[in-house]
Amino acid sequence: MPSLKEIKTRIASVNNTRKITSAMKMVASSKLHHAQSAIESMLPYEGMLEHMLSSFLAATPEADTPFSVERPIKRVALIVFSSSSSLCGGFNTNIIKAMHQAIKSYQEQGVSKENITIYPIGRKVYENAKKIGYTIVYPYPELAEKPNSEDARKLAVEVSQKWADGEFDKVELIYHHFKSAGTQILMRKTFLPIDINAELSSDKERDLDSSLFKSTSIQNNKNTSMEKPAPLNLLNDYFIVEPDTRTVLLSLVPRLLHHMIYTANLDSNASEHAARMVAMQTATDNADELLRTLNLQYNKSRQAAITSELLDIMGGSVNS
Repeated sequence: MPSLKEIKTRIASVNNTRKITSAMKMVASSKLHHAQSAIESMLPYEGMLEHMLSSFLAATPEADTPFSVERPIKRVALIVFSSSSSLCGGFNTNIIKAMHQAIKSYQEQGVSKENITIYPIGRKVYENAKKIGYTIVYPYPELAEKPNSEDARKLAVEVSQKWADGEFDKVELIYHHFKSAGTQILMRKTFLPIDINAELSSDKERDLDSSLFKSTSIQNNKNTSMEKPAPLNLLNDYFIVEPDTRTVLLSLVPRLLHHMIYTANLDSNASEHAARMVAMQTATDNADELLRTLNLQYNKSRQAAITSELLDIMGGSVNS
């Protein structure tokens, strides 16, 4: 049985740890508030832009855009969003697991390891991808902690240009979608080619109060599988385009690709802060429970020591 001094030292240590986790929880909560405001402002715009473009391409099959042309998949790029720091529960573990599942699925389709390129957004996924030896392009190391629209635009331009040049046949985004402080949905979304039959998933429903958007299955933050979305509900079956279709697409498609990456960046950032806030709250609760146990053990040991001393005194007085 530990001595009173050892128990007291342990109580002081747990108290200090609790102060740290409590402070980190408050910091994460403050950052989450700003990140949540940013993503909730961005999602409706990005979601409607994506829906408009998909509807336009579906209703205008003669529209000439190379970004919707599907090719045999031989070379793949994965843009994976993680955090650059830890202490956020299973946030990074789930993302890395989803990345490995995506890689495995492409390898089963005959894509070799050398033809899989990883664009890591965040130090944790970068370190894991580097460790297992995949081709890595890591141009913006600060993007995970500080989402930036201009860097997201540059990344979208770089990836879309490589896709247009035939260096990639398919590009995917893997990230967490922020649904609430307690729920982050793991997303695996096609970036290129543009899928004109894809419907917006259920995470947009809370952001866009519109009957255009159908709900799909909601995933738990520990579940990496995604169900196929519902068919596309077209906004319109006839469009009047000015000045011409090509000019509109050359302006609209790059903007959509830019905002897809920027939205995923904001989503991942908000999800990271939410996961860290929950993790630190859980750690604080565990520290409180441990303190109650240690205080009870300390009081029992102290009472036993006092009782023992009283028995010794009483025994001495009787003998005398």
